[in-house]
Amino acid sequence: MFFSIIIPLYNRPQEIKELLESLTKQTYLQFEVLVIEDGSKNDAKDIVAAFANRLDLHYFYKPNEGQGFSRNFGFERAKGSYFIIFDSDCLIPPDYLEVVYHRLSNDYLDAYGGPDDAHSSFTAMQKAISYSMTSPFTTGGIRGNKKGIGQFHPRSFNMGVSREVWETVGGFIITRLGEDIEYSIRIHSSGFKIGLIPEAKVYHKRRTSYLQFYKQLHFFGRARINISKFFPQELKLVHFFPAVFTLGLIFTLIFNVLGWRIAWLANSVLIIFILLIFFHSLIKNKSLKVAFLSIGAAFIQLIAYGLGFMQDFWKRIILKQP
Repeated sequence: MFFSIIIPLYNRPQEIKELLESLTKQTYLQFEVLVIEDGSKNDAKDIVAAFANRLDLHYFYKPNEGQGFSRNFGFERAKGSYFIIFDSDCLIPPDYLEVVYHRLSNDYLDAYGGPDDAHSSFTAMQKAISYSMTSPFTTGGIRGNKKGIGQFHPRSFNMGVSREVWETVGGFIITRLGEDIEYSIRIHSSGFKIGLIPEAKVYHKRRTSYLQFYKQLHFFGRARINISKFFPQELKLVHFFPAVFTLGLIFTLIFNVLGWRIAWLANSVLIIFILLIFFHSLIKNKSLKVAFLSIGAAFIQLIAYGLGFMQDFWKRIILKQP
């Protein structure tokens, strides 16, 4: 089995250097790498060229269209029987391709997704954000989980599709705002088999500050509404949780300001939530600093997603604006 690894890139030369370095250590060697520079002003051409003698590597520069259409650009030029998509801010464990090869050889999947985790080299902030994005106490609990709610939808930071899927279903039809979930739903609808490969994890660096994380999750909240415009049935009650949490937080503040008796109940629920995040993160990361930062990351994740969700729910579903 020959894999084509497709990596869209936009103004992140240092990230692609670390990602390519991790790919040079793969134990399974039947693969090529396609780096699609999506109209970057700060391009990585020279950095990629430095790996030319260490990887079967192909570099392309194209006008900016967004990550979805950049992946399509890679699909069209890939030689492999199976395409694997990574985000540029990922590090890939040495046995990743070997794990995928053995799974597909023994129990074939037409498309798959894998989980993400924090690497030991990540900063405390990156580990806290990674925790929040994978925590059972936030929206992370319903992402990348074979025991999650509804169909499993691979996410494009760690996703594979067969050439047959590409030739039958096509590629991404939207380039941002939930393009990977929309693509997964179409793959499902075409009768292909999709599953999670739990051992095929990547180390996902994500964002390095609360502000960057807020902007990313606000975008994710808006993306969920965008997906519902294509597939209304995919907007489920669980997707309202961050919005409900955000509204609950606002009402808790109001109750405390007004001195209403119900404030003690709301405060108690909030304290329990904070303690759950803190101790769960402490057990997982074995770091007090990461545990404290995880509290902030969890609140930012839920509030940012909730506000983005409510913003576009009001605009696109209530007001029917495009």
